[in-house]
Amino acid sequence: MSRILVVDDEFGIREIIKKYASFEGYEVREAASGMEALDMVMAEDFDLIIMDVMMPELDGFSACKEIRKHKKTPIIMLSARGEEYDRIHGFELGVDDYVVKPFSPRELMMRVAAVIKRSQNGRDASDVFTYKGLVVDFSARIVTVDNERVSMTPKEYDLFFYMVKNRGLALTRETLISKVWGYDFFGDDRTLDTHIKLLRKSLGEYSSCVVTLRGVGYRFEAE
Repeated sequence: MSRILVVDDEFGIREIIKKYASFEGYEVREAASGMEALDMVMAEDFDLIIMDVMMPELDGFSACKEIRKHKKTPIIMLSARGEEYDRIHGFELGVDDYVVKPFSPRELMMRVAAVIKRSQNGRDASDVFTYKGLVVDFSARIVTVDNERVSMTPKEYDLFFYMVKNRGLALTRETLISKVWGYDFFGDDRTLDTHIKLLRKSLGEYSSCVVTLRGVGYRFEAE
């Protein structure tokens, strides 16, 4: 039974999510603030965290930042704000999915199942790719540029590793979404575009290796 922590200062929201999650067979714990959630995460292990952005004491983004210093627990962020800046900020902090309020509880549960499935599947790799000053260690999940380690979000790593392993190939948007996020992904193309932007920012001088194929998708080039 997967364990979920639901973090929201609104009792009604927590109750709705708990009702649907319990029906799906998940064990649900609750927290009414970011500080309470942080204390619980440090003391217990969860398979997924569903967390609101706007909360007293410690907001969701700040709580996520603190959690990421210690654990890689998948996080789905809830927010009444759906602006690109907020989504990008969440992904930069390591959020796995971003759901805008008001939301469909059933769709949220499908997103929960998809994120948990992805986190439990893992990916096997054992080789190292090198291109000039760019080094990609798949097994260690480490990327370095000119001997400096690059900080990426978990999903940036997944996207980048898939593109590097399939370097030189034209990868359609549909292929990238299905291979990196899964066939049961319920987001849209903006999620992929946001991660490509973050990836290019992380790669610095090697950002040009991620080539946009207009009307098709993307390709990683390193020649």
